[in-house]
Amino acid sequence: MSDRTNTTGGTRRETLGLLAGFFLLSTAAAAYEIAPASVLPVVQESLGLGASAAGWLISVMYATAVVTSVPAGIALDRFSVRKAVVFGTLALVVAGVWGWYAATAGAYLWLLASRVLGGIAYVIFWNAGANGVGSAVPPRYRASAVGVFTASAPVGFALGQFGSPLIESVAGWPAIFPTYAAIGVVGVAVFLRATRRRVPGVETAAPDRMALRELFTSPAVWTVCVLCFLAYSLYLFVNTWLPSYLVEGFGIPLAASGLLTALFPTIGAIGRSASGVVSERVFGGKRRPVAVASFAVATPAVVAFALVSNIGLVVAALVVVGFAIQLVTGLLFSYIAEIVPPAVRTTAVSLLTSVGLFGAFVAPIAAGTVIDRAGYGSAFLVAGGVALLGVLLALRAPEPE
Repeated sequence: MSDRTNTTGGTRRETLGLLAGFFLLSTAAAAYEIAPASVLPVVQESLGLGASAAGWLISVMYATAVVTSVPAGIALDRFSVRKAVVFGTLALVVAGVWGWYAATAGAYLWLLASRVLGGIAYVIFWNAGANGVGSAVPPRYRASAVGVFTASAPVGFALGQFGSPLIESVAGWPAIFPTYAAIGVVGVAVFLRATRRRVPGVETAAPDRMALRELFTSPAVWTVCVLCFLAYSLYLFVNTWLPSYLVEGFGIPLAASGLLTALFPTIGAIGRSASGVVSERVFGGKRRPVAVASFAVATPAVVAFALVSNIGLVVAALVVVGFAIQLVTGLLFSYIAEIVPPAVRTTAVSLLTSVGLFGAFVAPIAAGTVIDRAGYGSAFLVAGGVALLGVLLALRAPEPE
């Protein structure tokens, strides 16, 4: 990452400002990402869409991120992170305004195109933030610091899930896009102020071709990446389709379903923030047991959605799955940095992001197809199988030295 001087040479205020700026930027992008989910019934009615087509409004951002994340990470290892973050903010704002216009005009394909631009902004904020925050603190605090930063995603999701029905009731559902994009303007102002003298990072030369080849062929790296794929698949499946499931299966109002679904990322924010502490305090700094425990707890809880008919039990399962899955997700972005050389850390984070977001891309569309053909119960049983696969793979995950 460019614009760097040393690993921990900034003041505490600069470090906190860096974290706050990246946190706000990532929160804005995450809220924008998930914004349509809790108003999908209204979106489907307004645009005349089926479940699969509506799912693309969520998944297209992740498809974009899958394609652009690794190139973005390689670029961030070489060029100015400040300029990249400013570009990402401009892209998010343009995407928000463009999305509002397209949605108001009923132009589904233009709305999809605007979401592509928002996906580019997301990967810039995420990759730069995960590496920048981790590099701004001593190594022993990396897992905790990165865990706090990664909590920005579920915070943004909670904001999007809870806020979208409220915005829709006041200004119409197209207004959700520019509303959340505007938060990024606040975030970039905080970030630029915190980094006006320096951007924390690791003093290394840009990675050469051999270093990149070793990264992309490492079994340890790919094991962690596939764990991220499974975690994100579960996370986006629940986030995207739970609001509609609550409306159709329990007959509760749309606003109430958005509020209940917002519990999922809210609890997840706690899980991500706690991931480093759990690893350090409970498991003596080991990473593998956290991954195993997370998927093991999530497996029966996600299956419970298909089996219970009491709304109280559904909420309890929601809390358990939200915490368990986000506990491992919060840890993976420091985990990956601990098993690769410093010169390729941003690229490794970008690869992890790309593979994880591929799971986020696939899950809403695949789940929508299963729901259309076999109903919500079958979709939740499939999700339980995904969580069980996570347990088996986590048992084979590497332990950083």
